[in-house]
Amino acid sequence: MFTGIIEETGKVLSIKKGSFSAILTVQCSVVIGGIKEGDSIAVNGVCLTATSIGSSSFCADVMHETMNRSSLGFLRPGSLVNLERAMAADGRFGGHIVSGHVDGTGIISSVRKDGNAVWYTVRTSPDVLRYIVEKGSITIDGISLTVAKVDDNNFSVSVIPHTSQHTALTEKRTGDIVNLENDVIGKYVEKLLGTRSQSSQQGISKEFLYQYGY
Repeated sequence: MFTGIIEETGKVLSIKKGSFSAILTVQCSVVIGGIKEGDSIAVNGVCLTATSIGSSSFCADVMHETMNRSSLGFLRPGSLVNLERAMAADGRFGGHIVSGHVDGTGIISSVRKDGNAVWYTVRTSPDVLRYIVEKGSITIDGISLTVAKVDDNNFSVSVIPHTSQHTALTEKRTGDIVNLENDVIGKYVEKLLGTRSQSSQQGISKEFLYQYGY
């Protein structure tokens, strides 16, 4: 599990693509501290397993499914990426619950300054938008952000200078593709209520809420 609080930006050293997978090598300094082979690192919001760790870089395998469902397939040597290690059990929960399992991608439709903040508007599919609510949480390229506006086709976030300076989001421009992960709570609630409605027509009752821990 991750929190969406980026620890550092890394630089892609190489991405070796095979027929059904790729090997990604990322230069970094912070996230390789205290990790071992087999540990999880979120790269632009995608949970990857470190397969080898060097003094200033790590490697990870990227499966075909991941390449197709995320923006990792568009990375090139020199690309900046947001990095976060899996949350330690004694760590602070500074963002929100992030699984590292991307729900889809979006396209940045506009970038505009507003005082010392920057507004990013992202166009995405209805399947992703259905879980996005104003003042709720969204993960963009692994960054935990608060939704400021949402409509039928887009959502917007207002990014403070600290976030811009310490993540790769500052490199993004109109037309760029970003990874999106919805707040997991909404997805589980929908699944739970859907399962309940299929098995019973009684709707939500006090017994139902007790059964599921509410």
